[in-house]
Amino acid sequence: MTEPEVPLDDDEFVTRAQGGDLEAYELLVARHTASAYRTAVLLGAGPDAEDVVQEAFVKGYRKLARYRGEASFRSWLLAIVANETRNLHRSRTRRDGLLLRAAAADPDSEVTGDSAVSAVLAAERRAMLVEALRRLPAKDREVIVCRFFLDLNEEETVTTLGWPRGTVKSRTSRALAKLRAMLDLQEVRHG
Repeated sequence: MTEPEVPLDDDEFVTRAQGGDLEAYELLVARHTASAYRTAVLLGAGPDAEDVVQEAFVKGYRKLARYRGEASFRSWLLAIVANETRNLHRSRTRRDGLLLRAAAADPDSEVTGDSAVSAVLAAERRAMLVEALRRLPAKDREVIVCRFFLDLNEEETVTTLGWPRGTVKSRTSRALAKLRAMLDLQEVRHG
């Protein structure tokens, strides 16, 4: 009689990967891709979330020798994803600023086209939305993220949050009203 095979935990995969076992790291990647992707999206990576996750896994592999196990591998990896997402935000901000400066410096250039202005305005609106979302109470933020950022339907949101359907409906409505009010107030402040 053979004993049933016990799945390896992250620590064993990390140890093997630190020893040069590329397959072990590939298994860690497979195990944590979904949560890394969700993290990138929720932190605002948008359409660049896959790139952020890929870069985080590459950096994670390069820094694997420095992983000491004080926190779980998942937490350590998600911190890298969060840092990569912040890097993306900084580069977007720099790029959008460059577009505006280029447009101001040379009004006849192609950069002054509607697409450049639209990109900058979209980035500003996105930043305002993220800021307002961060200021919402946690339960309001959770329901908005599930319904509109993760694009979960009502049933999936009920399951994900473990709330009754009526609570999801009412909290969604109230959270959207709060979010709209915050965004309207920000718009008035910024002109």
